[in-house]
Amino acid sequence: MSEGKSFRAGFVALVGAPNVGKSSIINAMLGERAVAVSDKPQTTRNAVRCVLTTGDCQLVIVDTPGIHKPRFALGEFMTREIESALESADVACLVLEAGRPLGENGARVCVRMEHAGLPVVLAANKIDKLSSPDNGGEDFWRWLEPIQKRIHPAAVVPVSALYGTNIETLRDELANRVPEGGPIYPDDVLMDTTERFLAEEIIRERILLCTEQEVPHSVAVRVEEFKSPDEYRELKKAVIRADIIVERSGQKGILIGERGSKLKQIKAEARAEMERRFGYPVTLNLWVKVKPGWRKSITEIQRAGYRR
Repeated sequence: MSEGKSFRAGFVALVGAPNVGKSSIINAMLGERAVAVSDKPQTTRNAVRCVLTTGDCQLVIVDTPGIHKPRFALGEFMTREIESALESADVACLVLEAGRPLGENGARVCVRMEHAGLPVVLAANKIDKLSSPDNGGEDFWRWLEPIQKRIHPAAVVPVSALYGTNIETLRDELANRVPEGGPIYPDDVLMDTTERFLAEEIIRERILLCTEQEVPHSVAVRVEEFKSPDEYRELKKAVIRADIIVERSGQKGILIGERGSKLKQIKAEARAEMERRFGYPVTLNLWVKVKPGWRKSITEIQRAGYRR
């Protein structure tokens, strides 16, 4: 801790519309690929707590699903995850794509921020895409003015998660708005989650990256068996068995691919990422199952692991 400076610790709810780069910002702040990232909507479905600890502060950053109008039971679950994160937060970090019109989901986000009852730090992401990429560019300020009038953010930070632009500034603005106090987690904790959940997210991320738009919305991953060398001393490798759940047989065919090629690719990439994250070898078995309309059923989404 810096001499003469008190320690601060608190919860940050990271909110925004789908695909504005919330998860990429978290990974940039942590300096680690902690949460799933892809260009598909609904990459984040659960609120995930990530922990950033420095010499002067600890931020528990809650990555939330993109705010959207829910159509199914799964979407309603995701909305509850966002509300719960905001209720327990000390500060909200609103992520918008710099220069991009708000659209329906963006407007919905702003309405929610107007009623958040929290200090709001606006992170204007993808600043590198503007024709005037510097912080004082006319394009940026022209876009920002009506948003500022609407939500009155406590601070505005133009950032680029891709290039790391102003990520430290964003961290400092958030840290200045959490309360003074001791750390919430030990300083070596990066995520408040289980390895089983992390395995599910790694598999789902690889599916999102390896498939077209038809599949991602309709897929869930459920780990049915997880045995690690830490728990089972006789094992030299972790044994993980997971079901990939889709809604239609055609989606199953896409995931399996010709002669199983797509599923083999997903399996190989997921296993490599798990071994990097867990620190031990992994035997991974994947099965694709069809459950028509699972996103609309409260029972099925709970079986798929989406529950509070």
